[in-house]
Amino acid sequence: MISIDLSGKVALVTGGSGQLGRVMARRLARSGADILVHYHQNREKAEELVAELTGMGVRAAALQADVTDFESVMRMQREAAKFGDPDIVVNNAVIQYEWKNVLEQDNTDFYSQFDSTVMHNVYMFKAFAPAMLEKGAGKFIVINTECSMRCDPGAAAYSAAKRGLDGLCRSFAKEVGGRGVTVNQVAPGWMITERERAHGVTTSGAYVDSVPMRRRGCDEDIADAVLFFASPLSDYITGAYLSVSGGRVMPTI
Repeated sequence: MISIDLSGKVALVTGGSGQLGRVMARRLARSGADILVHYHQNREKAEELVAELTGMGVRAAALQADVTDFESVMRMQREAAKFGDPDIVVNNAVIQYEWKNVLEQDNTDFYSQFDSTVMHNVYMFKAFAPAMLEKGAGKFIVINTECSMRCDPGAAAYSAAKRGLDGLCRSFAKEVGGRGVTVNQVAPGWMITERERAHGVTTSGAYVDSVPMRRRGCDEDIADAVLFFASPLSDYITGAYLSVSGGRVMPTI
């Protein structure tokens, strides 16, 4: 039986106190990784998760930063280094604005979406890649979305930023691949999360009808994909865009 053992590894999850971030952090911790939980404003939820992870037998700590501000990210890097330079960085945090048609969307929303998506990753690469490159090993796992390929009406600001993110990740993967660092993307569809489980899950409708598997995935499906890219099983994979959408998005050659 193949098992994934991340003992001795440190993983940092941005947006770790959020819906998807919490599940990713738990999955990595169950495989033995020590976890750095990034949060922006929800310190209470981050510390609650840290207590939970510590109870699982791994080390954990909460780190605050505004991922759209380079100095704030660099401050987080210095704090993280006291815990242990991350071997695995999951760039999950993002700000989503209300979806509107291009002619109706406020211009500032496009800039803000770019900041929280593309620049967030630029800053994280600049902050955490140097230590990985020095060690000759490291993994960046970037959360993209099916929207970057579908570009549906009303999703222009979000889709444009996520498409820019794809280009950034592919270029960076080529820049650092020869020095042992991989850069891969996980692209979720509309996933079921803790919030929906508490308030009612949508299991039918036009979205579900558009999914070849005729059902929605869940947060754990995303966490499993992240775990794969965090593990030695993916050591020879970089620059990948992995759709986790039940076939709603099928990247082609």
